[in-house]
Amino acid sequence: MKFIVAIIQPHRLDLVRDALTGVGVHGLTVSEVRGYGRQKGHKEIYRGAEYQINYVPKLKLEIALEDDQAEGAIAAIREAAQTGKVGDGKVFVLDLQSVMRIRTGETDSEAL
Repeated sequence: MKFIVAIIQPHRLDLVRDALTGVGVHGLTVSEVRGYGRQKGHKEIYRGAEYQINYVPKLKLEIALEDDQAEGAIAAIREAAQTGKVGDGKVFVLDLQSVMRIRTGETDSEAL
């Protein structure tokens, strides 16, 4: 099993969700997060004053899935989240050792 963590721009969420549904991914968790990468934030002007935004708002997607679904999910995220500009995000793929559905006690593949 794999655990995918993707950091994307907030306005791309619906496109990414639709793309993941299209490749058979039926569940994910979304969190609002803030951070920075190479862009190191940006400047905004509010009421004539310039402000440095050090932490850029992003969304973090967390997806647990079978090994054979991982490549399709990664490709779907990339295609849907990519704008070609700095700050599109990142995708991290980790091995998932175990999963348990709390309600039924099912484990691993049955729990996904």
